[in-house]
Amino acid sequence: MMLALALAALAAGLQAQPVAAPATAVSNADWHFRYLNGLDPAQGWRRTVSGLRYRKISGAGRGSHPAPTDTVTIHYAGRFIDGTEFDSSVARGEPATFPLPQLIRGWQEGVPLMNVGDRYEFAIPYTLAYGPVGRDPIPGGATLIFTINLIGIAPR
Repeated sequence: MMLALALAALAAGLQAQPVAAPATAVSNADWHFRYLNGLDPAQGWRRTVSGLRYRKISGAGRGSHPAPTDTVTIHYAGRFIDGTEFDSSVARGEPATFPLPQLIRGWQEGVPLMNVGDRYEFAIPYTLAYGPVGRDPIPGGATLIFTINLIGIAPR
């Protein structure tokens, strides 16, 4: 009996324990998730199973949809939820062309929802962006807001 209890205690101690995210992600997680959960469906916001939030701002919705493996040409502006812009092809005055498989998961999932000519806004949780660690200039745990105009899809 004692041996069984000792083995049960040892087995319980060997079970995988969740790994805590760095303090930067954890300290802001509630704030970021409150922001995401506060995006109002009455204002057009939708949510995917993964947690990506998106809404269509403009466009006829009649152009082609890119596949997740396509290369797309877009105009975009990226900002943090406090409104600070961290990157913008619009500000540079030149659209950007990217292969979707090389981008963050939020873009890989969101851009294929668009039609050529559409303009969407995406709210991307850190789990679909740069994770709990981040990547300069994006801090760990950051929710990112992107406004994206899908201009074109490269020929296959």
